[in-house]
Amino acid sequence: MLASGGGEPAPLHVVLVEPKIPPNTGNVARLCAATGCALHLVEPLGFSIDDRDLKRAGLDYWAAVDVRVHASLDAFLAKWTAPLWLLSTRAAHPYADALFAPGDALVFGSETAGLPQALLDARADRGLRVPMRQDAVRSINLSTTVGIVTYAALARLGFPGLR
Repeated sequence: MLASGGGEPAPLHVVLVEPKIPPNTGNVARLCAATGCALHLVEPLGFSIDDRDLKRAGLDYWAAVDVRVHASLDAFLAKWTAPLWLLSTRAAHPYADALFAPGDALVFGSETAGLPQALLDARADRGLRVPMRQDAVRSINLSTTVGIVTYAALARLGFPGLR
């Protein structure tokens, strides 16, 4: 664990599965610091947790982030009991249709591979996507997608703990 945030329960849990690009993870950490969301990093990571670029992107906010590291996606899924949402360009439902609840996990795949297809198939009712123009791009940047969906979920929850 890098750091631990405040004592309030996290309104949401942001889960990055095998992230590869340090600045994306740093940007997501900063978002989690701003919102009180817990950040789960699922190994293997494409960088060291002490990576200079990771810390630069997160600036000096790491102390305000509840970071939890999991050895694998299977380890995370075996431990996780609350509802989760799987974000993928291959999911059928737009994120705006989701009925987010406090404590939900928003699970994002790596920048290069996304989430495993078997997981998406097994939980198709929990798959969400960010709508995009067809054939314009393959996907939106990971940290941008996390920001879009996290704030939509927080809006649905009434922005708990935020002003």
